[in-house]
Order: sequence, then C-alpha cells, then structure tokens
Amino acid sequence: MSVKKKQTQTKEKKRLFDRNTRRLIRSMKPIRGWLTLSAMLCAVLIGCAVAAPQILGDLIDRLYADTKSGSDQIVAHLLPGLGVLLALYALNAVVTYGNSYLLNTVVTRFYTAGLRVRLSEKLGKLPVSYMDKTPFGDVIDRMMDDVGSMSSIVYNLIEVLMTGFLQMLVIAVFLFFEDWHLALVVVVLSPLSVFLSGKLASLSEKYWHKHFNLGGELFALAEESFTNYPVTKAFNRENAMKEKYAKLNRTHQQNGIAANFLSAIVQPAIVFVDALAYIVIALVGGWLITKHGVPIGTVVTVILFARQMSTPLERIAFGLGESQQVKAASKRVFDLLDLPEEPDAAGEAPKPVKGHVEFDKVCFSYDPEKPLIRNLTMDVQPGQKIAIVGPTGAGKTTIVNLLMRFYDIQSGEIRIDGRNTAEMSRSEARKLFAMVLQETWLFKGTVAENVAYGCPDATREQIVEACESAYCDRFIRALPDGYDTVISEDSTNISSGQKQLLTIARALLADRSLLILDEATSNVDTRTELLLQKAMDRLMGGRTSFVIAHRLSTIVNADTILVIRDGQIVEQGKHRDLLARRGFYYELFTSQYRI
Repeated sequence: MSVKKKQTQTKEKKRLFDRNTRRLIRSMKPIRGWLTLSAMLCAVLIGCAVAAPQILGDLIDRLYADTKSGSDQIVAHLLPGLGVLLALYALNAVVTYGNSYLLNTVVTRFYTAGLRVRLSEKLGKLPVSYMDKTPFGDVIDRMMDDVGSMSSIVYNLIEVLMTGFLQMLVIAVFLFFEDWHLALVVVVLSPLSVFLSGKLASLSEKYWHKHFNLGGELFALAEESFTNYPVTKAFNRENAMKEKYAKLNRTHQQNGIAANFLSAIVQPAIVFVDALAYIVIALVGGWLITKHGVPIGTVVTVILFARQMSTPLERIAFGLGESQQVKAASKRVFDLLDLPEEPDAAGEAPKPVKGHVEFDKVCFSYDPEKPLIRNLTMDVQPGQKIAIVGPTGAGKTTIVNLLMRFYDIQSGEIRIDGRNTAEMSRSEARKLFAMVLQETWLFKGTVAENVAYGCPDATREQIVEACESAYCDRFIRALPDGYDTVISEDSTNISSGQKQLLTIARALLADRSLLILDEATSNVDTRTELLLQKAMDRLMGGRTSFVIAHRLSTIVNADTILVIRDGQIVEQGKHRDLLARRGFYYELFTSQYRI
C-alpha cells in the first residue's frame, strides 16, 4: 500500500472519529438540564479548590509571624481561618458526592436508557434482511456493552474535561497573582503532561476499535454455540468450538491488553511529570525565600495550587484514555443507527377483508446477480387453500416473505382485494395474516400469555376456546398449573408437537383473514401430525390459506397446488390432475414413497 493511500485512509478515519465525537456531544441534548446542574456543582468545587490553598497560605504566614514575634494569641489567630478551611473542605465533600451521584445515577441512566430505546426503535425500522445477515449476539453486544461504554462520555465531559480544563485555567490565573516566577514553572511543565497524555491516548484508539469489533464476534459465537448446543453435542464438536472461541478470544484479549496498557500508562506518566514539577517548585521556592524574601505562605500556596492543577491533569489524562474506548464503541452504535431504514407507505389495508390475493408478474431476488422469482403470476380466490410445493431453494418460503412484506419485490404487484400491498403500511399488511411456522417460537411466560401473544386483550374464555379448537386444551389442563404453567425460556418442558398446537391456537385466537402455514407439521410424529392436521383444517376454514409443505400427503385436499421450480410456477392444479399429468409434481410425490 502506498504512503499516499495510507495517509488518505488515516485522514478518513480521523474525520469519521471527529464526526462521532460531535454526534456524541449532540446525543446528550435530552439531558442538558442535568448537565447544566452538574456544571454548576463543578463551579462550586473549583471555587473550593482555589480558596483553600490561599486560606492555608495566609494561615502559615500568620503562624510564622506570630511565632517570630512571640505572640501568645497564636491559637486565637488561627481558629477563624481553620474554621473557614474546615467548612470549605466539608462543602467540597458534600458537593463532590452530590455531583458523582447525579452523574453516575441520574444522568448516565437516562443517557444509556435513551440510547437503547433509540437502538430498539431503529431495529424495528430496519429491513428483515439485516437481521437475516447479522448475528444476534453482535446486535446485543452493541446495545449492551457498547452503549454502556458510551455512558462514560457524560462523566468525562463534565467531571473530567470541562471541570479539569476550567480548574486549570482558574488556578493558572491565581498562580500569577501569588508569584510569577513559580507560576511560570508550573505553567511550563503542565503542557508537557497534556502532550504526553494526548499522544498515548491516541495510540490506544486503533486497539479499542479492534477490541470492540472482536467483542461483537465473540458475543455472536457464544450465542450461536449455546443456541445450537444439542447439535454441537451430537456431533462431538465441543472441542472444535472451544478452539474457535479460544482463538478469537486470544486476539480479543491481545487487543484489549494493548488498548488498556496504552490507556493505563497515561496516568503514571502524568504523575511522573507532576513529581518533577514538585521538585522544581520546591527548589525554586526555597531559593526565592532565602534570596528574595518571598513569604513561606506564598510558596506553600503555590505548591498546593500545583497539586490542585495535577488533579485535573490526571482526570484529563484518564478521560483522554477512556475517550478512545468511547469513540470505538460509539462508532459501532452510530453505524447501526445510520443504517438505511426500509421505506414504508401510509396506506391502510382493505376493510372488510375478503381474502382475494393476486400476484401479477412478480420478480424478486435476494442477490441481484442471481434471479429467483421471475414473472410469478397467480390468482387466489377468497377462502381457497393454496398449497405451495417444490424442492429446497425453489422459492416457496420467499413467497411467504413477499406476502408479509418482510422483503419488497423488485417489480410487479401483489394485491389483496385489489389493493397493492406496496401502498399499505407494513404493519397494516401484516395485520391481515396469521402465521404458523416450522420453527415454533414461544417465550418465557405462561401458556395463556403465549397463546394470547397476537391478541393481548383476549379474555381467559377466548383463550380456552381457541385451545379447544386447536386440540391442545386437554394437554394444557394436564400441566402442573394448567393455563398458568410457565413455559421455560427454551420451551423444554413441553414437546415439539404441543408447541406447534399452541402456535395454531395462537393463530386461531388472532382470527386473521389470511393464513400462512410454513412446514407446520414437519417436526412431529405421525399421531401428532393427525391432530395438527385436524387443528389446521379447522384453522383454515373460511380463510384464504397458503400452505407450504414437504410432506405432500398433507396437501392432497388443497383447492390448488402450485408447483414451484427455480422461482417459477411450472405446474398448478388439483392433486389428482397433477398426478395424472405425470410431470414434476408426480416425480416429487412418488419420490417420497420410493424413499
């Protein structure tokens, strides 16, 4: 790679990170009121930091003068100043606690909660294709760890950067009022600390970026491993998965160590420079006392001011080191927030819905270079049961995705009761359909809650009625707590067939005009399949239904069977007619029995 190209890439990265920094600051707009309050508290702390050294310096001068003159009123002279000093330190402690509580408990909570809400809303507006391509673990990592890291920017901006720089500026002014010789020593050495901290912090940036990206990959790999745990065990792939995880984890660890080392070394570097400053100030101060008669209190005040200046320097150093971590995390969060949202129309679905569905020269492909569905045309009358069959990869499930507007077609039209679905909002289009899929999904909750997922306002009587119609009321009542039995997170306390019956009850309760059944009986035994078939027949009664099936014996009574091959309808008709033609459907049907 040429030097010029490297320089261009470096400038581009810097530009992106600078833009992220500006966005980080803008993202705190909802909590600006709390930040203003925190800034006011920080101003009080700066006042305490400036006043205390001056009072202590005056007390030392008074003590020196009284001791030299032999006064017996030393304690009386010191008590008022000590009282004020004690009150200042008490005020400093109370305000410090209040500001820390405000930043860590109130502001940070609102900030992180707001970001996670924005991310959640964004995910709801992204196309389904994004979730198909992105590991769930990586999305969760961005919402949890990356947003958690970004919350530290609130603390850094107020407590570290703003307060630190302001405190240094105020102290520098008061230093010159005390003694310009000593002030120059402090002011000359301070920029060296800032320069060192900035240099070391910038070196850690690239390591933090890699560290967070690898963290997302680790999260995704762990989620994948535990989600598919039985498969991993069945094929004895535990050691292979461990090795894969260990390799990725080592790289993640190495980048983390490098990033943490470079961030952590900033503060010791500041402490080292501060120690040199104390030595120089003490030596110069001693020389000024002996040669130029500078008051001892003035030197003590300057030393205390130098200490007050080193504290914000250490905070700034810590903030600069942590800011690289925040930048890396924020880039991943903002990348997600910047993803293009799927366009949506504002139209409503037809009411009442009859269920007339038309595909008019529909074309679609997941990859523009690999056409899948080409000029698909079909006319489904209200109440018809349409079976869609074909080999794996022919485009059967894709038709379902297009009906539900999980994906948008490239050309043509899909119409429901004469209205183009592209002109309806996605939510309106999806309200027309109930779905029963091959992969049953139940969440951790009671049986009743799972059945009522598509109709949360349903009464217990309506839930029971739907379960009776789906032939699952009997096994539900046999469960320990009946309809109040809690289904485990992985749904292992009920069988696959029982889960499928519950999803059918869910679809019945939703009572939608159109129905999609995608391989709904593929994972159950023959006896349960008969129950499922009876439940599905009841579910399909009076509804326009699209049934995708590999077991062709389950769709012999369909009104129309569409045979899909390479994204196109190659045959259509009733079961007997298709068998009589001895075409592709005949081959599919007879091959199942030969097997």
